[in-house]
Amino acid sequence: MTSSVSAQRLAQVLLFTRLTVFLVMFVWTIDKFLNPAHAGRIFDHFYGISGVSANLVYAMGAIQMALVLAFLVGFQKRLSYGLILLLHAGSTLSSWRQYMDPFDNLLFFAAWPMLAACVALYVLRDDDTLLTLSR
Repeated sequence: MTSSVSAQRLAQVLLFTRLTVFLVMFVWTIDKFLNPAHAGRIFDHFYGISGVSANLVYAMGAIQMALVLAFLVGFQKRLSYGLILLLHAGSTLSSWRQYMDPFDNLLFFAAWPMLAACVALYVLRDDDTLLTLSR
């Protein structure tokens, strides 16, 4: 960075980006607890994995919640930011059929800028210093 003002602005933007990515990932995680059947249908439709039990969805939700909270507070950034990036990339790429019919699936395209945000956070993780445990 060329000045402390620029470094401060970057840190603010990265914090805002982390909070908004967290918000999406948190809602996706909560959905696993509130509606495990929905998660089962997603696994079946997008990943080709049928018969996912509610107990397995709850277990995945618990693991995902730990990851999402680690991401929120910037704990073990290389790992938590990297796993969030991989999780979202898998979700984005598994939806490839929706991109073939864009005007009936416009909301799926919102995944791409969020994927870019996840990449930016991972690449710039050392500059993401506001409200994090690891600096």
